[in-house]
Amino acid sequence: QVQLVESGGGLVRAGGSLRLSCAASGPPSSMFTIAWFRQAPGRERVFVARIGYSSGSAYYADSVKDRFTISRDNAKNAVILQMNSLKPDETATYYCAAIPRPGASLDLPNSYNYWGQGTQVTVSS
Repeated sequence: QVQLVESGGGLVRAGGSLRLSCAASGPPSSMFTIAWFRQAPGRERVFVARIGYSSGSAYYADSVKDRFTISRDNAKNAVILQMNSLKPDETATYYCAAIPRPGASLDLPNSYNYWGQGTQVTVSS
């Protein structure tokens, strides 16, 4: 059983930065893929970034490449999402997810078995 807790959301002006954390309890988070998704009001949950369990390879949605960085903090059993140059249309609830089902697409939310409760990010213009 894995429990995920997100933190670090808040209100920031356009162009600003936030650092989100996804803390995992249970097995070491380095043992499984963890992804970040976001969901704006009235919209679908969409992929933001993910980090692999073995090589730690990082993958990003095109819209956040070169601005967001996903990394592991193994000492805290957490995955960090550093978000820079934030834009107003990135206002959303950000969720982390873990342990995709075998063979499932790693960029789809319904592929993941475990979710955190989400953290709100609001970017003002």
